[in-house]
Amino acid sequence: MKKIATLCALVGLMSLGSCAAGPQQLYRTVDDWDREMYVKEPLIDGVLYVVPVIPLAKYVAMIGDFLITNPYHFWLEDVWDGNGTNFVHASVANTDGEVKSLMMDGAKFLHKD
Repeated sequence: MKKIATLCALVGLMSLGSCAAGPQQLYRTVDDWDREMYVKEPLIDGVLYVVPVIPLAKYVAMIGDFLITNPYHFWLEDVWDGNGTNFVHASVANTDGEVKSLMMDGAKFLHKD
């Protein structure tokens, strides 16, 4: 019974200290690395998905964001001022055109500029 109470307390503390909402700095940094790798070396990027280096890096980054970065920004900063923290993506030079986020005006699905 004591183990169940300890487990419940631990789960409760972790759920209070964790947060899915936030800038997701670690995950998006891995995403920027993936994007840069794909633009410069698409074949190597594909291999890093099969091996699976990039999926594991994204998984670890997602856990780090959930437990550390997102709760920090959400609970200690953003909730109190009512404004969310933005993540600025790394700039990557185009080598073969670009596709735009579907959130952008004028963006088209599967259309490369």
